[in-house]
Amino acid sequence: MWQDLRQKYLIRFWNPFYSILFIGLLSAYYFGITGSAWAVTGEFTRWGGEILELFGIKVKDWEYFQIIGLKGNLFERKDGVMILGMFLGALIATLLANNFKIRMPRSKTRIFQALIGGIIAGFGARLGMGCNLASFFTGIPQFSLHAWFFTLMSIVGVYAGTKVIKMPFLQSNISLQKGACNNNAKRDTTIPSFILGIIVFILACFWIVYLMQQDSFKPKLSVLGIATLFGLIFGFVIARAQICFTSAFRDLFLTGRGLVAKAIILGMLISTLGVFAFILLGVPPKIVWTGPNVVIGGFLFGFGIVIAGGCECGWMYRAMEGQVHYIIVGIGNLIGSVLLAYTWPLYSQALAKSYPKINLLESFGNYGGLLLNYILLILFLGLIFILEKRIQTKIKKGIL
Repeated sequence: MWQDLRQKYLIRFWNPFYSILFIGLLSAYYFGITGSAWAVTGEFTRWGGEILELFGIKVKDWEYFQIIGLKGNLFERKDGVMILGMFLGALIATLLANNFKIRMPRSKTRIFQALIGGIIAGFGARLGMGCNLASFFTGIPQFSLHAWFFTLMSIVGVYAGTKVIKMPFLQSNISLQKGACNNNAKRDTTIPSFILGIIVFILACFWIVYLMQQDSFKPKLSVLGIATLFGLIFGFVIARAQICFTSAFRDLFLTGRGLVAKAIILGMLISTLGVFAFILLGVPPKIVWTGPNVVIGGFLFGFGIVIAGGCECGWMYRAMEGQVHYIIVGIGNLIGSVLLAYTWPLYSQALAKSYPKINLLESFGNYGGLLLNYILLILFLGLIFILEKRIQTKIKKGIL
């Protein structure tokens, strides 16, 4: 009985379709309870800024950090503890399935792709004020028009990236596999992985319980505990279901498989209604500039994640599986994000700040904005069906 349950829920990978629908619902509750969107690259940029501060660079004076904020440390910020929770959740899922194994990149080309692609994606994400989460999966349900432009240009960037990675100088004989290693591969069993996963889970629970202890002196602690709990669940689910926004749209263009891409859109359909309800209850959405910055940033992000081989969600759980390639992607993301923050004053006025922040609910009324968002999502879903059918037809005819 126990072995069957463990095999089904902790070792076998989950169905990504239903897992994405679940995190769509979960992200809406996260927004309503914490008042923040599920997002990661803004916090990664703060981590990069804090690293620079260790070397005496006063990044708090930079305009970009004044916009996104750089107060306290990562243990005192909702985004900070949520992301730590994601790393822990992904690590727990990996350990319980005994999938952890250190894997080095097998070619210099892969290292180059990881770093350069990560830098491009990190730069583009912060130029567009969000990544596959804040300016896509959780940005669209918050009714910010910028997210639609960012999303469409990200898909264009992904398409361009799939053409580039087919070029001979980037080809390698290495294929991407689910998990850090094959289930039949020999593993280091010095420390039982499952027991270690249980220990990490128990420690994470103690940490969350501690943070939940709200008192008159530390009123923020309970919110931090909730954010950590949500992060733990997010990380666990994306690791068990191997959810990666890069592969969702890259695979659509390369193989004609659009199942995960359709699940992402359906997840946003679910999330939109939940977010809408919380907005009506007084939780303010995050609305940012709709300017050339999201067009350029979206394209760079989409292009970069394909070159790197993983988006923010993808590299996080793969790094917890021991895949060094994705640790390099993460480092590249930090470099790109900080580079954007440093150069932001050079083009912020021309590309972003001189353009409006457009909230669809304010522009079309509450229910008009909700209806418009749903119409656009349904059209988006229809586009995926059309692309899927056309690409599969071309593959059958040997055109692709």
